[in-house]
Amino acid sequence: MSTLYEHGTLASLMAGNMAGTITLGDLLKHGSRGIGTFDGLDGEVVILDGEVYQAVSSGQVNHITDLTAKMPFASVHEPGDLQPLDLAEVNFASLNGGFVKQHELSNVFAALHLQGTFTHVKVRIAPKQTAPYPSLLEVAKGQPTFTRDNVTGTIIGYYAPEIFGSVTAAGWHLHFISDDRQFAGHLLEFNAPKLSGDLQIFDSLDQHFPITDQAFRQGSVDLATVRDSIAQSEGNNE
Repeated sequence: MSTLYEHGTLASLMAGNMAGTITLGDLLKHGSRGIGTFDGLDGEVVILDGEVYQAVSSGQVNHITDLTAKMPFASVHEPGDLQPLDLAEVNFASLNGGFVKQHELSNVFAALHLQGTFTHVKVRIAPKQTAPYPSLLEVAKGQPTFTRDNVTGTIIGYYAPEIFGSVTAAGWHLHFISDDRQFAGHLLEFNAPKLSGDLQIFDSLDQHFPITDQAFRQGSVDLATVRDSIAQSEGNNE
């Protein structure tokens, strides 16, 4: 079996439940690749081969080794049964279009891992918030963005079916980190003439809820607007 482990829900994060509810150490028991954010929406997290990197709103990238650090939302998996990829002229438009159709992803969860040299990359990084927390949509309106041209690095992230669009981000949710570990963030735009890597299709979703967290248990989500709000906060659907 191939399992995607997700802690928390994006809908809860949208509602302002940004306090950390799982330790990094506990999260890493479920996977060595993944993405997420730290307590208070503190930056964008990239996990590669068990190593954890945090891009903060100044643009700095930190190598995190404190396994007691907490996260409100994260997704991880162990690589396995990988489909090798060699792609040409890659961007969000190609991933959202022909790639999804070719690999029949519309009704499955999948992990994407791509490496190469990018002609252009644009990322955004969530600034750390303090309680009482705003909604994620409010945070997204003021998030700093950063660009880099001619950079070698890695894309890591996930595809989720539309029907799960309140549990997580429907479509692609991708993060980027450069090979020199000096540039990273939530991916908004990118262009690359050639990328290689792998695709992993999951037959199981392990959705973990922070049931001991009172804010999560008592929180409410406006389902009428949550999916549009998530799409706006993600900002990468071409």
